[in-house]
Amino acid sequence: MNSGESKVTAHKDDHIHRTQYRVLYGDTDAAAVVYNANYLRYFEIGRTEFMRERVCSYRDIEQMGFVLPVIECHIRFKAPARYDDILIIETTLTELKKVTCAFSYRILHKEEQGQSKPRFLAKGSTVMASINREGKLTPLPTEIRDQLQRHLLPATRLHTELDREYP
Repeated sequence: MNSGESKVTAHKDDHIHRTQYRVLYGDTDAAAVVYNANYLRYFEIGRTEFMRERVCSYRDIEQMGFVLPVIECHIRFKAPARYDDILIIETTLTELKKVTCAFSYRILHKEEQGQSKPRFLAKGSTVMASINREGKLTPLPTEIRDQLQRHLLPATRLHTELDREYP
């Protein structure tokens, strides 16, 4: 896998989408760790691949006459990522409403030789709003909502799935 390249990986659990990403040198700061704002880009990579694989591409959404900007975001860091690390971006759809949807993310450092599990680095969430080309809130199209609904994490699993961390 080359730097900056993402790779989608399949998993048994249909609610968690996983994408791999190799950290670019340009992702890091003077302290040689990934600059904090880049985690929002990693969330976008995970969300974009989730949508492309399970619903449709953002290009298709734009052609339908609406966009999904981020209106809220949150990140909590536990450990840094560094240049050339291979990250696993886990993306889960956690909420679906008439004009908004929310995603949760976990960033993991892919396991290396001697490690039994990936190392937990960060977690976060974003809320997206559906707006038309004039910038006004608009309901998500029925066909998009229906497809998203199939991948919505059941509320009964919400906290157990999102709060788990690897040691």
